[in-house]
Amino acid sequence: MATKKSAVPDYDESSIRVLKGLEPVKQRPGMYTRTESPLHIIQEVIDNASDEALGGYCKHIQVTLNVDGSVTVEDDGRGIPVGLHPEEKVPTVEIVFTRLHAGGKFDKGSGGAYNFSGGLHGVGVSVTNALSSRLEISVWREGGLHHMVFANGDVIEALRSRPLSRDEKKSGTRVTAWPNQQYFDSAVIPQAELQRLLRSKAVLLPGVKVTLTNAKNGESQTWQYEQGLRGYLLETLAQTSHAEPLIPLFEGEQYAGTDTDGFAEGEGAAWVVAWTEDGNVVRESYVNLIPTSNGGTHESGLREGLFGAVKGFVELHSLLPKGVKLLPDDVFARVSFVLSTKVLDPQFQGQIKERLNSRDAVRLVAGFTKPALELWLNEHVDYGKKLADLVIKQAQSRLRSAQKVEKKKSSGVAVLPGKLTDCESNDISRNEIFLVEGDSAGGSAKMGRDKEFQAILPLRGKVLNSWETERDRLFANNEIHDIAVAIGVDPHGKNDSPDLSGLRYSRICILSDADVDGSHIQVLLLTLFFRHFPKLIDAGHICIARPPLYRLDAPARGKKPAQKIYALDDGELDAVQDKLRKEGVKDSAWSISRFKGLGEMNAEQLWETTMNPDTRRLLPVALNGFDLDASEARFNMLMGKGEAAARRNWIEEHGNEAEADI
Repeated sequence: MATKKSAVPDYDESSIRVLKGLEPVKQRPGMYTRTESPLHIIQEVIDNASDEALGGYCKHIQVTLNVDGSVTVEDDGRGIPVGLHPEEKVPTVEIVFTRLHAGGKFDKGSGGAYNFSGGLHGVGVSVTNALSSRLEISVWREGGLHHMVFANGDVIEALRSRPLSRDEKKSGTRVTAWPNQQYFDSAVIPQAELQRLLRSKAVLLPGVKVTLTNAKNGESQTWQYEQGLRGYLLETLAQTSHAEPLIPLFEGEQYAGTDTDGFAEGEGAAWVVAWTEDGNVVRESYVNLIPTSNGGTHESGLREGLFGAVKGFVELHSLLPKGVKLLPDDVFARVSFVLSTKVLDPQFQGQIKERLNSRDAVRLVAGFTKPALELWLNEHVDYGKKLADLVIKQAQSRLRSAQKVEKKKSSGVAVLPGKLTDCESNDISRNEIFLVEGDSAGGSAKMGRDKEFQAILPLRGKVLNSWETERDRLFANNEIHDIAVAIGVDPHGKNDSPDLSGLRYSRICILSDADVDGSHIQVLLLTLFFRHFPKLIDAGHICIARPPLYRLDAPARGKKPAQKIYALDDGELDAVQDKLRKEGVKDSAWSISRFKGLGEMNAEQLWETTMNPDTRRLLPVALNGFDLDASEARFNMLMGKGEAAARRNWIEEHGNEAEADI
């Protein structure tokens, strides 16, 4: 008797689902915010209040943890506009809370509401609203009190207004949100993180009072700093490091004026830097008041500026011992700092804004900090020599460590692949290898790399799909054999305890084209590492390099020179073009080139966009809390030879979520 096949749903026009309004946030909240706790969606509201303070319109920010689990954020700023939006014909406050990519921060032209703010993402408080079971907003503005209520992102009480009495004269915004627990691993907001966030806002906004009240126990804390960054760094060092600075703090601030070449008026940084001989280092950076916990290009600029100034001082006074070469890490190893940067139209990595990616920020911060530190060191030579002594000791310690590693490696018998172009340094903690798609790209990478610490291994063709390959048969494939020998670690399983002492590089970077074929190669290499080198992923050694897909050549405008601007994808390209339009550049004035592959980039372009540690976009590969068994099942479905049916069903279900590059 023939068995009846299960009905396969038709794939037709009705299968394509269009997510409207805030649905994308509810479907995939992790793309828009952290989901460990509701802290980040509350931070979006706090950031809006901070932007009012940054503009000079707000003097007090109050955050209250209410008894029922909701959180209230109130400021005494100008209040969100409540009149009808000229284009949408609905209250502007409603648009701000219900539309992605809507907000005052998009208007960066002359007289814009927020010249310096957290970014162009425009998804901030609308995400807060989408992921809250209830959200209430009250606005005091233009002599009236305006109130509306949302539930799960939808309006349930339309905007209603009443005039203020004479005794009620005030302006500002109050938002109370009830985070929806279904979207978060824990409903509890981590107190220490919230306190640190609010204290940092007070530090970066001298004179602004920031208050945190816990209605559950009646406790209240207030931060208000007049000393700013200096007092904050000294206080934090005393609390966490218990170490005295070796020399007086290096501090300063500088911002571009109307005649500063290459930067918009107001762009710049404030910084305070301390060198300590021992204890923990304290490092905090901000862009337009947004904490950047993963650093970024502004920190790279500070690192470059400090290194350039110290290296120049050491060479000027002939302090460097023979055989010792200073590296940026030698200068930066014992540095504690607080850095607050102002950047017009900052580009962040992801909506959670943990890392700044704006390439101009390197030049911006380095250009201001290096001359200032050079001047200070040469005015205080005794302090300069004490600092030089610390830095030289760091370099000597690094060299001794590298020599120990080299001695351990010398007993190995493996012959390195002939096509491997190795690096010169023996410092494993700094060295990195790029697994490069194709010989032509490998040639550009070899010429563009920093040969001291960057190695290149070109791969010919597509790597074997190794998901179902037995471990003892892996080396039959030349590419996999060369990868394993080059990195110095044998294949192993997820339950093994491999010997990682032979690892030759701290970062193993997959470098492929920014197109579909390049993505395929990434998947094949990730399959190899997930299946046969899982401990390298666990230890954070695997990364994906992200070359740009586009280059935009912009003409000189005013005192701003002609620029080559790179964009990772269509979204970034649109943002760059919007910025040029706001600067008054006509659409026809710039040209756009699309890279068909890495081989089209010359060595300088590949270095600047993809290999330079200060300006590249390097994506670490990690499970980030994903269930290992679930990840293995997903890999099996995607890469297993006998999973064609499951793979087809999955593609039919999720295919409309992909961006095709055909």
